[in-house]
Amino acid sequence: MAVFLLLFSVLLFSCFLPGTVVYAQRSFTIRDITLSIEPGPDVQRDINVTLRCRAIVSVSGQEALSREYTVYKDSRPIYTKASSTLEELLYPLPHARVSNSGRYKCAINIQGQQMISRVQKLTVTGLSKPLLHLNKSVVMKGEELTATCTAPNETGSILFYFYEGTKEIVEEQVNSNQVEVKFRLDSEGIHWIHCSYKVFVGGDSLKSNESNSIIVSVKELPFAVVLEIAPQSGIYEGDMVFISCTISNGSEDPHLSSEDPHLISEETHLYLSQGNKLLSSGHTKVNHSMMALTNSPEDFECKLEMGKIKKTTTKTVLVSELFSTPTLIMSPAEVFQKEYLTLTCKSKSYASERLRQEELSYTLDPLQSLLIPKEDGVFFGRVLQYDFNYTCVATARGIVKRSQTLTVRPKVSVSTPKISAVGLVVIGRPFQILCQSDTGSLPINYTLMEDYEPLRSVSVERSSDQAVFTVTISRSEQIKRYMCEAKNSRKEGELSKRLSVAVIEPLTEPTLIAGSAKFPNLPDVSEGDHLYLVCSVKGSPPVTFKWYRVGSELPLHITTSHDTNADYQIPALSKDHSGTYYCEAVNHANNVVRSDPVVIEVRLALWKKSVIGGVCLVALVVLVVLLVLRFRSKRARVDRGEVSVWTKRPPDADDEKSSSVASSEPDVEYTEVVHPPTADPARALLRKGTDTVYSELQNAPHGAADSLDQGSVEYAELNSD
Repeated sequence: MAVFLLLFSVLLFSCFLPGTVVYAQRSFTIRDITLSIEPGPDVQRDINVTLRCRAIVSVSGQEALSREYTVYKDSRPIYTKASSTLEELLYPLPHARVSNSGRYKCAINIQGQQMISRVQKLTVTGLSKPLLHLNKSVVMKGEELTATCTAPNETGSILFYFYEGTKEIVEEQVNSNQVEVKFRLDSEGIHWIHCSYKVFVGGDSLKSNESNSIIVSVKELPFAVVLEIAPQSGIYEGDMVFISCTISNGSEDPHLSSEDPHLISEETHLYLSQGNKLLSSGHTKVNHSMMALTNSPEDFECKLEMGKIKKTTTKTVLVSELFSTPTLIMSPAEVFQKEYLTLTCKSKSYASERLRQEELSYTLDPLQSLLIPKEDGVFFGRVLQYDFNYTCVATARGIVKRSQTLTVRPKVSVSTPKISAVGLVVIGRPFQILCQSDTGSLPINYTLMEDYEPLRSVSVERSSDQAVFTVTISRSEQIKRYMCEAKNSRKEGELSKRLSVAVIEPLTEPTLIAGSAKFPNLPDVSEGDHLYLVCSVKGSPPVTFKWYRVGSELPLHITTSHDTNADYQIPALSKDHSGTYYCEAVNHANNVVRSDPVVIEVRLALWKKSVIGGVCLVALVVLVVLLVLRFRSKRARVDRGEVSVWTKRPPDADDEKSSSVASSEPDVEYTEVVHPPTADPARALLRKGTDTVYSELQNAPHGAADSLDQGSVEYAELNSD
C-alpha cells in the first residue's frame, strides 16, 4: 500500500512541473476544405494571383491542432506548409504568366486524416514580346554570329526560334526564359534577324509574337582563295598536272606574302583536295603535281580556314582519254566443257595524235589462264571444266586500264535422257511421261516423239522444273512407240530409249460359270456335289475377284489372282446353297466389273431319289397286294355264306295262255340270298358294306305285262347292319 501511494505521488508531481505538457486524447473532424483563385480563374499576364486554401475543422478543447497544407498543380505538389495556427493557406502567384496556367487543388492533413479540395482551373493569357540581341551587326562572310533571345519574365519549358527573314535557321528548347545560339551567314548583303518562342503548358503550347528585328550586314573577305592548274587545257591521260592553292588580297600582286601581318596567323590553313582525297595542306600556299587520270572526275578544291572563317574555291579539270577502257568478248558466246573458245581484248578508241596503236599492249589476268595469245589482244584455248573469271588489261605510257570481269561458265552437255511413266498406265486414260537427263546445263529442251515424229516440246529452265507430257493410248503395244529427245546446245540432241512400262488394260466381259466336277458348265447340281463358281474377265492381272450371293452384302469369298480367272468352290452342296450368285472383279485400273447373275438349283441326291422311288414302288406293290387279298377275302366270304332258294310258282290261267303263245318253257324265279355268317361275331363287327340278295323270278305267262318279258331278275339289297 505504501508503494502504491508513493508512485501516485510521483506521477501527480510530475504533471505540474514547469515546461511539461501532458497530452490527453482529443477528438476533431475535418468538415470541409475549399480552394479559391483570386481575383479569378481567367486573368491576363502580370496580374497578381492568390490561391486561397481554407479548411473547416471542428475540435474539442482550446489547444490548436498541427495542420499540414499542400498545394497541387496538375496533380503534382508545388508547395507544402505546416502550421498549428492557420485556418487557411495563401499561395501567391505574383505577375502571373502563361506557364502558371493549370489545374490546382489543395489538401489538409491532421494527424493522418486528409481531405482534398475540388480542382480549380487557372488560365493566364498573353505572352511577353521576346527580345533579340546580336553581338555584331557587321560580319565577314562565313564569320560566326552570336544571338541571344529573351522571353521577359516567362517561366517553364520554352522553345526558341531564330529566323533570317522568313527562313528558320536554328531552334533550341530550354527551361529558362533566355537562350544563346551561334550561327553563320554565308551569303553577302543585308540580312534581317528576329526570334520568337513557344511556351508549353500541360499538353498545349502557346506561341509568342515576333521579337525586334536586327539588320546584319555580311561582307566579303578582303582576300580571295586562288586555285591554279597548269596546263589549263589539252590534258590527256598520263600528262603531269601542276596545281597551286594561294591566298590573294586583290592588289596588283595577286599573291600574299608570307610576311603579311594582317592574315598570317597560326589559325590560317589551306587545304587542297580532290573529292574525298586530301592532296596537300599548308598555311598560305600549297603546291601539288600529279598524273592526269580520267577515272578521277572529282573537282579540285582549295579551302581556307582562318579561325571560324571558311572560304573555298573549286575547279574542274577536263582530261581526255589516251585510250578507251578495253572490252573482253568471248567467241562463241556459248561454250561447253572441253570445247575451244577465243577471247578478244580491244580498246575501241585511242588518241592517235598522242598514241600509236602499237604502243597498246593487252594481257589476260590471271596469267595462268592457260589461253594462248594468237595475236595482239586475241587469246585461244580449251575451255576449263569449271567457271573461270578473265580480265583484260590494256597498258600504254604508264596508263593501265582493266576491262570488266568476264566469267566463262562452260556448259555441260546434256546426257542421254531417261523416259518413264508417272504413275500407272491404263489404256484409254491420260497418263504422264517424264523425260529427264541426269546431267546437263540449263535450259534443256525436251521433245516427246512417237516413232521419231515430234509431238510436243518443253523447255526446262530451272532445276525444280520437269519435262512432263500427257498422252493417252488405246492399245498396249502403243506404249513402245514413245521416245524422248534432250537438247541444250546447237548440236544434235540425245535420244532416249523407247518407253517400256507395264500397261494396264481395264477389265471387261466378266462372266460367271457354275458347275460341278462331273458337269462343269451346268448350273443344276445335286446335293453332295462339289460346286465350282468360275469368274473370268478380260484385262490385265493381277485381278481381285469377289463372289456374292444375292441377298447378302458381304462377299462370300475374295481372292487375288495373277490370271484372268479364278474359282470359288462350295463342297458338299445342300438345298440351302440354292440361290442367285454373281461375281465382281477389279484390277489396278480400279474399274469394278460385275458378271450376270447365275441361278443355282440344288437337286436331291441320286441315292435319295432311288430310295424315294424304291419306297414308292414297294408301297405300290403292297397296295396292289392288299387290294387283291381283300378282293379274294371278300369272294371267299361270299362263297361260304351263300344260300340259294329256288321256287316254282303255279301258272295262272292267263299266263298259260300267253305262255303257249310265246314259249313252251316254264317260268322259273330265282332268288339268291346271302346271309352273313354268324359263326364269327368279331368279323361281323369289322365288316362294312351291304349284303346282296339276288332273286330270279320266272313269271307265268298269264299276266299282260309279263307276256312281253321273257324273264326278269329281281335284285334285293339288304342292309345287314
